[in-house]
Amino acid sequence: MFDKILIANRGEIACRVIESARAMGVRTVAVFSEADAGARHVAMADEAFPIGPPPPGESYLKGDLLIDVARRTGAQAIHPGYGFLSENPDFVAAVEAAGLTFIGPSAGAIRAMGLKDAAKKLMEEAGVPVVPGYHGADQDDATLAAKAGEIGYPVLIKAVAGGGGKGMRQVEAAGDFADALASARSEAATAFGNSDVLVEKFITKPRHIEVQVFGDGARAVHLFERDCSLQRRHQKVIEEAPAPGMTEEMRAAMGQAAVRAAEAIGYSGAGTVEFIVDASEGLRPDRFWFMEMNTRLQVEHPVTEAITGVDLVEWQLRVAAGEALPMGQEELSISGHAFEARLYAEDVPKGFLPATGTLEHLAFPGNARADTGVRSGDVISPFYDPMIAKLIVHGPTRAIALARLRQALEQCEVAGTVTNLSFLGALARHKGFSAGDVDTGLIGRDIDALIAAPEPEPAHWAQAALVVTGLWEARGEATGFALWQPLARAVLLRYRDEEQRLVIRAHGPHRHMVTLEDGTEVEARRQAGQWTLDGRPAAPFAVVPGAVTVFDAYGQRFGRVDLLERAAGADGDGNVIEAPMPGMVRSVSAVAGQKVVTGDRLAVLEAMKMEHALVAARDGVIEEVLVSEGTQVEAGAALIRLAAEDAAPVE
Repeated sequence: MFDKILIANRGEIACRVIESARAMGVRTVAVFSEADAGARHVAMADEAFPIGPPPPGESYLKGDLLIDVARRTGAQAIHPGYGFLSENPDFVAAVEAAGLTFIGPSAGAIRAMGLKDAAKKLMEEAGVPVVPGYHGADQDDATLAAKAGEIGYPVLIKAVAGGGGKGMRQVEAAGDFADALASARSEAATAFGNSDVLVEKFITKPRHIEVQVFGDGARAVHLFERDCSLQRRHQKVIEEAPAPGMTEEMRAAMGQAAVRAAEAIGYSGAGTVEFIVDASEGLRPDRFWFMEMNTRLQVEHPVTEAITGVDLVEWQLRVAAGEALPMGQEELSISGHAFEARLYAEDVPKGFLPATGTLEHLAFPGNARADTGVRSGDVISPFYDPMIAKLIVHGPTRAIALARLRQALEQCEVAGTVTNLSFLGALARHKGFSAGDVDTGLIGRDIDALIAAPEPEPAHWAQAALVVTGLWEARGEATGFALWQPLARAVLLRYRDEEQRLVIRAHGPHRHMVTLEDGTEVEARRQAGQWTLDGRPAAPFAVVPGAVTVFDAYGQRFGRVDLLERAAGADGDGNVIEAPMPGMVRSVSAVAGQKVVTGDRLAVLEAMKMEHALVAARDGVIEEVLVSEGTQVEAGAALIRLAAEDAAPVE
C-alpha cells in the first residue's frame, strides 16, 4: 500500500478521497489555487501546496506542475478525483513516465472510451448493445443532416469528446438541425477542444441507468446499477440505487454487458458504463443501449457504496497498489435503497443560473451523509462548479429512503447564497418520482411546479422581525414597556421583491404580538428558553448584519430595509443587458447600430463550466457594446446598452 498520495483535485471529491486515505493510514498531499487557499480540502490534508491562479487552466489542469509537487513531497501515487485531468490519457502517461502510479485506468483504456464514436464501435464488437446512430468520421454538415434524416427525428447531437450535457442538443425537426449543430459544436470546442459530434436516435421515454464496474486490468465485476434519470438539461439532479422497477433478468443482462465493456479494454479501477433505456413498456432486457463509459469515479458513487457496503475509494487505492479485486461477483449484494441529491448554489427562478456568495451558515442534518468541500464562512467561487454538497440517505426500502431524503432536505441549513434546496424538496415529493415512474423528461414536463418556491408564512415574517430588532434575545423585565403600555415598534422587511411593514408590540421579554400589513397577528411566546409562534416551535435561524435566514420551508431569507439607503438608491436602467453572474464573455455578436428583436442572441457568458446565452429582452437598436470577448466580468456588470425606446430610429 502507498504511504502517501497526491490528490489532483479540489472540493468535495478531494475531501472524500482524504477521508478514505486517512482511514487506511495513507498520508495525503493537497494542491490548491489562490482561490482555494483556505478551502476545506486544504485544511484536511496532511500537506498542501499552491499551484497557481484561480482559473483551472492555470492551476488544476497543469499536469506537469502536479507531477512535480508529487515528486517533491514523496507521494507515490496521484488520485485524480473526477473532472479536471481524471480522464486525460496524456496526464496518465506523464504520471507513469515520472515513476508514479495513477490511481485509475490506463491511458489506453481512457483513450478507448474517450471518443464516443470510437467507443460505440468498440462496444458493438464486444457484443454490447448500442443506440442507433451515426458515429462516423465525416463531419460535413450535409452528411450529418442526412444521417439525422435516416435515423429519424427526434435525434440527439452529442460531442464525441463530451460529458455532463455539454455539446449536446436535442433536435425535433429537420429545420432546426443546422442551428443546433452549430451551437453544439461551439460548446464542444470550448469545453473539450474538439468540435466533432455524433448523431443518435432520441428515445421517447428514456431512463438513464448506469452500472458501476470495477476492474483490476484482467477481470471486472459490477456493483449493480444506479438510476440517474432525474436530469435537467442533461445534468443529474437526484440519483438512486438500485433502479426502481428493475427486474433480476434485466439487472443480470445490464451487469454482464457492463462487465464485457470493462474487460474489453482491460479496465482497472472504478468506472461507470452508462446505458439509455426505453421505458415505454417497462424495463425489458432488450431495451437498453450503451451510451458511454466514464473512466473515473462518478459524482454519484455514494449511493452504490450505501447499498453494497463497499468503500470505492479504498478499492481504488488497493487495486492501484497491485492488489486483486477485493471481492468477487458472487460476494456482492444489494442491501436497501439509497438516494443522492446534489445541492447547488444556483438561482432557480432565474433559470438555474450559477450563484456565488459567502456561506454565512452551513449545517447538514445528522440523519444523512453529506459529502462537501465547503464550510460556514467559505466562498462559492465563480471559477468552479457551484456544488455545495451531496446529501446521501439510505433505508431498508425505497419508501423509507425517500422519506429520509425529504426530511434531510427540510433540515438542511444554508444561508448566504441562493440554492436549489426547495427545488430538490419539490422533486423529492413529486408524485411520479415517489411512485418510481421516472424518465429523463420528468423535470422538464413539470418544471413550473417544481421551481415554485414556498412563500413565507406569517410566522416566518414575525420571527425575522423579532430577530432583526433584537427582541428575540432581549431578556430584561422592562423590555418593550413605556408608561405601562406595550411599546409599538415598526420594522420594514424585504423578502425577494416583496416588502412588508410589521408592527411589534412587546409585552415584556417573553411575549410579543407581531402584526403584518394585512392585519394578521402572530403571537410569540418564550417558555423554558424556547420560543413558539402561534403555539408552534420556532425554526432555527442564522443572522448577519441587516438580514436573517429562517430555516423552515427550505430557508427563508429576510433583509431589513434601511429607508435612508433605499431613498438614495438609483432605479437602474432597463436598457442595459447585465451579466447575471460572474464569468467570462465568451463571444459578442452585437454591434453598435444593429437592429435586434426579442430573443436575438447578443453575447455568450461562460461561467462555472457552462455557456449562457444573453438575449435581447425587447426589440430595439444596439446603442453601445461595453465589453469584448475574453473579458472577465462580475455579476451585474453592464455588457450591452440598447437605445432608449423613444430615441430617434437609426437609418
